[in-house]
Amino acid sequence: MALSSAASASAQTARDYRGPSALVGLDHEPPPRLVVDPPLAEPLALGRVFIQYRTENLRIAPVFGPGALDVSPRIGHIHVTVDDAPWHWADASGETLVVVGLPPGPHTILIELADPTHKVITSEVVRFTVPKSP
Repeated sequence: MALSSAASASAQTARDYRGPSALVGLDHEPPPRLVVDPPLAEPLALGRVFIQYRTENLRIAPVFGPGALDVSPRIGHIHVTVDDAPWHWADASGETLVVVGLPPGPHTILIELADPTHKVITSEVVRFTVPKSP
């Protein structure tokens, strides 16, 4: 009885906030979504690029390979490409993306949400300018 009262008193359930339980498989998962913020202003003023992102309907995890495609709820990682480089790196930390050492001027970072086999699901491009040193 106490659980029902507590749940109904709350405007948002734990599931609303955290998403589906990682312990229960889902039959029909909604499509994954990638939400990317612009670089944080204070570090960018110092030439450091800190980009926060989050995913919906996909958990970032360092699990790779075709066997991981059957995991439910869905898992994946991001690919990061700076300034149209011919290469990218994979990140499975789920933490703020940090890029340092870029020269002053305009830059782009492509962030791709990928499944465990590196197939790109969706992407976002972040454009910003690294200021000249004072």
